[in-house]
Parts: sequence; structure tokens; C-alpha cells
Amino acid sequence: MKLLIITQKVDERDQVLGFMHRWIEEFAKRCEALAVICLEEGTHHLPQNVKVFSLGKERGSSRLRYALRFWYLIWRERNAYDAVFVHMNQIYVILGWLEWRLLRKKISLWYAHGAISMSLRAGEKMADVIFTSTASGFRLPSKKVRIVGQGIDTDHFAPIVRQENVVPKIIMIGRLSPAKDQQTLIQALVLLAEAGERFEADIIGSAGRGGQESYAEELYRAVKEKKMGPHIRFIGGVPHKDILVYLQSADIFVNTGLTGSLDKAGLEAMATGLPVLTCNEAYMDVLGKHCDLLMFEKKNSVELAKKLMVLMHMDILARDDLRHSMRAIVVEHHRVEGLIEKIMCIMELKI
Repeated sequence: MKLLIITQKVDERDQVLGFMHRWIEEFAKRCEALAVICLEEGTHHLPQNVKVFSLGKERGSSRLRYALRFWYLIWRERNAYDAVFVHMNQIYVILGWLEWRLLRKKISLWYAHGAISMSLRAGEKMADVIFTSTASGFRLPSKKVRIVGQGIDTDHFAPIVRQENVVPKIIMIGRLSPAKDQQTLIQALVLLAEAGERFEADIIGSAGRGGQESYAEELYRAVKEKKMGPHIRFIGGVPHKDILVYLQSADIFVNTGLTGSLDKAGLEAMATGLPVLTCNEAYMDVLGKHCDLLMFEKKNSVELAKKLMVLMHMDILARDDLRHSMRAIVVEHHRVEGLIEKIMCIMELKI
């Protein structure tokens, strides 16, 4: 099969979308040829059968130029692909639908988020098949939906043999944003400190646009006012390809996200053997029998603090069993190789 992928960014160093580089590599193994159209192009090292075309965000192009170049590229490259895979942005399904219908190209959309918009409703009507990670990842009723899990590079995200940390280390990864709710984690850590618990916490991520800078300032101020500086470090943004060393040195991963979508960062943490404390309902099916231990109510810092204490004081054998279980879940259900194989098999049936 010859495939066209539409994605926001191709940059192995991007802190949010860097994983897409690995997905493209895996698609390339299963395709005769692979064309990738991205809004923004950065650093990449991809196989020879992959061609990357940028819409020009890195050059400061306007939205009108993005659209015109998009239409031009999908027409110019029409003989270089048999089907289309749009990653997370249904607007491209809408923009390309008429042209792809005229060219008789099958359209697939990957969407894994709790939000429902008018554009998503329209995109659902236009796509031939919709891929998502969990049942909560696509919340419109549709016979087109296929639940295929996430795509984690479990060869890269793997545990290492190391000495136990004398002081437990807690880690959280994600942009500094109300949707990620770092505030609840900080409140829980204040409660731990007041209870005399010893710990270190790394909060990794940078603020995005749209008011997120002011939210980040609120977080910094809260840590300073509560005198939590000795306990909490703000690391800033870290390229996706460099995040492994932080995960491998931690003991507990916390996810306080409110989006209802399956957060890849949590699965990457699980792949390295970290227990993931989360309030995200998308993890209920993932964690299975561990839900009572690892899930807490959204915005409930008291419950989060209590569950952190349980994990911090867990005996070594129980902790090791939990770590092995976390990795086994990801290896069995969310390996990138398995995900891409499922997607390709379904798409080949649609052609």
C-alpha cells in the first residue's frame, strides 16, 4: 500500500508530538511508499521510502497559504498514495474530502480525545473509518469507529535495573495547562509535606498559548508561597526523545488530566515500570484490577495525597509486582508495532 499521512508536526525533538516520528517509521515498514504532509517540519531521520512535505508553519506562512498548499499537495501527489490517514485534526478531513472523493481515496481519521466539536461531527460523516485508543477516546456514536489501543515504543520506553531512591521521586509530564491540572498535584504534595513525608517531585512541561502562561505563573507562585521549593522542581519542556531518563529515575507517575483521553505520557511511564496515579476515566479499562489502587477523583487533592502515601510506603515485593504488571499491560495492548499493524490491516480491507 502507498499511504498519505496528515499530521500537525514531524519533529523527533518536539515535547508533545515527537512520538509521531516513531509512528511514521513503523508505517514505513508496512508501506511501499509513504507521503507525509505536516503543518510544521522539524528534525527527523526517516526511511528512504518516506517523503515529508510541510505546509510552512516553520516559515511563518498564513492560514490561507496552509490551505492552498494543502490542496495543491494532495492533488500533485495523488499518484503517490492509495489511502489517507489523518492524525488528530479532523479539519484536514473536511478540507480534503471533496478532492479525495473525486480521486477515490479512502479516508481514515485517528482521534483520541474527550472533546466533541462541530468539525468532529462533520469529519465523522466524511471519513471511511475512525481509529481511537479507547472507548472514551471517540464519544460520538458511529459504526465507523475501531478501538485499536495506543502506540508506545516499548523497546525505547523500558525499565532499567537501578537502586531504590532513598527519597521517593514523583513525576508528572504534560504542558502547564488547566486541562492538565498540575494545581491538584501541587496541593496533594503540600499535604504530604505537612504530614512529614519525604519526597521529590519533577513537573515536566512548558506553558502553551492562550492564557496558559498565566496558569504557569500561578503554579510557580503557589510553590513559592507554600515553601515547597525543596520538594518540587519545574523542569520545563523536554523533547519527547529525551524524556526516558526522567521516567527511569522516578518511582511514581501522576496524571491529573481532565481531558478524558488516554494520555500517552502515562502509558510511556507504565512501559518503564512506573505505577500511574490518575483521575482520567480513559485509564479505567487500561488499569483493570489496579483501578482501586491507582485511580482517584478529579481535582481531589486529599485522595491523591492518600494514594501517593500508599505507594510510597508499599513493600518492595508488592512494588516490584506492580511495576511488572504496569509494563505487561502496555506491552500486550499498546505497543506501536501492534497498533500500526491493526491500522494497516483495517485500511487494506477498506481499499
